[in-house]
Amino acid sequence: MGKQSTSKVAVITGATGGIGTAIAKSLSRAGYLLVLNAPSSEKLNTVASELDGPCVVVAGNLRAESTPSTLLAAALNNFGRCDVCFNNSGLIEAGTVEAVDIERICNMVRVNVEGAFRMAYTFLQYFVQQGRGHLFNTSSILGRKVRPPVGAYAATKFAIEAFSEALRMELSKSEVRISSIEPGLVRTGYQDRWEVPPAMLMGMEEPLEAEEIARMVLVILEEPAHLRIPQHAILPRERALALT
Repeated sequence: MGKQSTSKVAVITGATGGIGTAIAKSLSRAGYLLVLNAPSSEKLNTVASELDGPCVVVAGNLRAESTPSTLLAAALNNFGRCDVCFNNSGLIEAGTVEAVDIERICNMVRVNVEGAFRMAYTFLQYFVQQGRGHLFNTSSILGRKVRPPVGAYAATKFAIEAFSEALRMELSKSEVRISSIEPGLVRTGYQDRWEVPPAMLMGMEEPLEAEEIARMVLVILEEPAHLRIPQHAILPRERALALT
């Protein structure tokens, strides 16, 4: 095992996507030591080169059962501890009943639900054993309200919401914290392959930027231990105004 670090250590999946990269940069600036995960080694190394502090990159897909334990081992072997797991990796697939590619949908479910569940349980068992830790699950505002043609994607986020709430209740008397992040529409590269940009579909002129999600994560991490806000919805201004 590597030397025990006095800095906090965070593991981030989906680290090469917009939100994951923004969180990695934000936590690195804040002094965290990082373990970054995504399928592409090349993209991970690019993100790592842009960070302020030390990090370890571990390429791997959450469809593989061994990935969560490999990531936890990377944190412990390199930094001697793990304090935060940012369960962020995910896919988004959409399609009408007539045109949907069911294989792509099922692959999304395996990553968004099964992969996220495996990550959560692997790290929570470690956190419970050490008596502290913070699990973040990346959900979506679509985990509260469905919009076609992303019903299957929304269903995976409904699952994350229910899962997060059950975990929070189970561990409420411990020092292990559970946070569910519910972003509204975020400007990321995932939207580039859509024929009609999601912002246009939803009538939004100003989607969220990934950096805005990262700032919220730092706020949550700085909350006093006695303050527990399990769900954090982060909405574009025009969407938030529509709900008032």
